[in-house]
Amino acid sequence: MSTKAFAALSKPVDVVVMAAGKGTRMRSQKPKVLQALAGRALLGHVLDTALGLGVRDVVVITGHQKEAVQAFATRHERVACVVQEPQLGTGHAVMQALPALQDDGMTLVLSGDVPLTRPETLTALVAMCGGGQMALLTVNLTDPTGYGRILRNADQQVQAIREEKDATPQERAVTEIYSGIMAVPTAWLRAAIAKLGNDNQQGEYYLTDVVAQAVADGLPVQAHCIQNDWEVAGVNSPAQLAALERVYQRHQADAHMQAGVRLADPERFDVRGELTCGTDVEIDVNCVFQGRVSLGDGVRVGANCVIANAHIAAGAVIHPFTHIDGEAAGVTVGEGALIGPFARLRPGANLGREVHVGNFVEIKNSSLADGAKANHLAYLGDAQVGERVNYGAGSITANYDGANKHRTIIEADVHVGSNCVLVAPVTIGAGGTVGGGSTVTKDTPAGALTVARGKQISIPNWQRPSKKK
Repeated sequence: MSTKAFAALSKPVDVVVMAAGKGTRMRSQKPKVLQALAGRALLGHVLDTALGLGVRDVVVITGHQKEAVQAFATRHERVACVVQEPQLGTGHAVMQALPALQDDGMTLVLSGDVPLTRPETLTALVAMCGGGQMALLTVNLTDPTGYGRILRNADQQVQAIREEKDATPQERAVTEIYSGIMAVPTAWLRAAIAKLGNDNQQGEYYLTDVVAQAVADGLPVQAHCIQNDWEVAGVNSPAQLAALERVYQRHQADAHMQAGVRLADPERFDVRGELTCGTDVEIDVNCVFQGRVSLGDGVRVGANCVIANAHIAAGAVIHPFTHIDGEAAGVTVGEGALIGPFARLRPGANLGREVHVGNFVEIKNSSLADGAKANHLAYLGDAQVGERVNYGAGSITANYDGANKHRTIIEADVHVGSNCVLVAPVTIGAGGTVGGGSTVTKDTPAGALTVARGKQISIPNWQRPSKKK
């Protein structure tokens, strides 16, 4: 499906997003619509979906903690914010957005805490509206508690939406509910909103009352009833957020498995960003992928790895408990490399072909050329490591002098012994060897053995001090 699905419509589509609620049941200092699902704010999911369909403009209605919500929303192009104060109901909320809407189009009303509505569903809803009808997104629920009920006449034509607190026992028995999502001609909506009253149990202006007005005005009202209740599920509590997280992640897992990825357990797999995989990729349990991650053909990822903003080339193996976080700079792992277990690759780590990075090795802002190895308990920061270098256990680059970072250059075929400190800026010449336990502060010649440590002294017949009696 095109990411600009609305572009071919005869009338433009504008979006109104309800995002003014407090979300008391979340018991959080963070606004409800900014709570994270799959690494993105709930509101971010809604905005990305809408903008991806090619809408003209988006108006976000804010209220509770409006500064934070506005700051997030306006990072997106074509998004403006209005404030609903005081908050007198959903109809009153849309009233605040109307001055920002143009009468030549359709208005699509979305909820900022309903993150998983599929683009295909919204496309069908807007097509049903067509600029000349009201289209409501509905679903049948086994337990419709809390939702407005769809009321139909004997001919099954939609007549009204009844909010639960105002419904009769017979009306509450209806299982078809209104999702909070509708598409409607903007010019008609403007006139209808002006006629809303607040004679109800809540004393609020209900947007749902415009349905009865449409029937009275002769504007056709259609219901697009979908099968997937998770598409219209909102978030009002941590439990609901966690439930939707699992729905989202299971859909991600299913999509990757359909593309050929081998997941050890699809219920223990999390994508909190964008993951692309080549052929014959294998991913063990409890792995988390954040930001943008690409896995080449034949990559194997062991259990309990966290990988963010990284490109892992074909044939590489990421052993269990490895942490890779490229942040803005990114991390690159070359073909056939072996990483981990318990390795940490930080921003700017750039590893060549057949590189080995072993347990408890940390690499930051450093390049390791083809065949280089750092297998145990080591640190490489701000370093350039040549081909086939062997970097010993317990060795570090001392790259920070307390004020500035400095680079270490280790040329090809160097062997660095265990427990060495390379004090940057320093260059270790090609083919050289640094003896174990050395602290190197000066450049070394190519092919040389460099030993920089205190002379060993042994004192015969030495007695340890004893405690006084």
